[in-house]
Amino acid sequence: MITRNTTLNCKGKLLDLSDPLVVGILNRTPDSFFDGGMYNDINLALEKGIKMVEEGATILDIGGMSTRPGSTEISVQEEIDRTSPFIEKLAQAVPEVFISIDTYRSQVVKEAYKAGAHIVNDISAGNLDPELFNTVSELKMPYILMHMQNTPVDMQKQPEYDDVVVEVLDFFSFTIDRLNKMGIYDIIIDPGFGFGKTVEHNYQLLKYLESFKLCGVPIMVGLSRKSLISKVIGSKAKDSLEGTTAANMIALQNGANLLRVHDVKAAMDCIKVFQYVQKVF
Repeated sequence: MITRNTTLNCKGKLLDLSDPLVVGILNRTPDSFFDGGMYNDINLALEKGIKMVEEGATILDIGGMSTRPGSTEISVQEEIDRTSPFIEKLAQAVPEVFISIDTYRSQVVKEAYKAGAHIVNDISAGNLDPELFNTVSELKMPYILMHMQNTPVDMQKQPEYDDVVVEVLDFFSFTIDRLNKMGIYDIIIDPGFGFGKTVEHNYQLLKYLESFKLCGVPIMVGLSRKSLISKVIGSKAKDSLEGTTAANMIALQNGANLLRVHDVKAAMDCIKVFQYVQKVF
């Protein structure tokens, strides 16, 4: 039987992942693929964050720079300006929530930590800032390790794998060992749906998600309203909630601990149905 660590130390607060939890996506960006520009106003963003917590989100994931396919970088200071003041207000308004900072830049992590963030959510696996792992280690923050082939600029230009499941699993095994050697043990893995994968690659990862239990750490999936859903059901992102819910249920059945979503209530309902089936049958 595979033993998985299901508790994380977040600044002295214990985050228990033995039951599935929801991560609410809150982007303070003008160009994210689904909610870009909706929460540029800090008061609107705060209202949204509070509502997500009321709907059941345990973690709120705050992003200040879009990483959608073909996105471009902004300055470090602009990313900090979009995230840190908001995180400070959010931590005061809903002190019970855990806050993750969605960034691959060490300086953004440092400022977010001071503002009240608990967790680092890094799409780059430390490959876009050589100081990121050192910063995570020094601050003793739980770390979300995501797989991405190439960079946001070119990740969807003909991604190729001999066996996507095996290669992503090998990547996690190697990088988790590297993180452990740096004193980073509170780790969550994210297969990186939509990041350097074709539609077929994404669904292979979803079908065999249970394989990643071998890593011995919690699994997060970010499927919410992505094109891998839209392309299968023939809809736009705004009409893909039902498809997202279906994919999230498959992820839960295959071992996901965290659902990273735009629509918290729908994800919570999905978890409740999943848990009821597990309990009754």
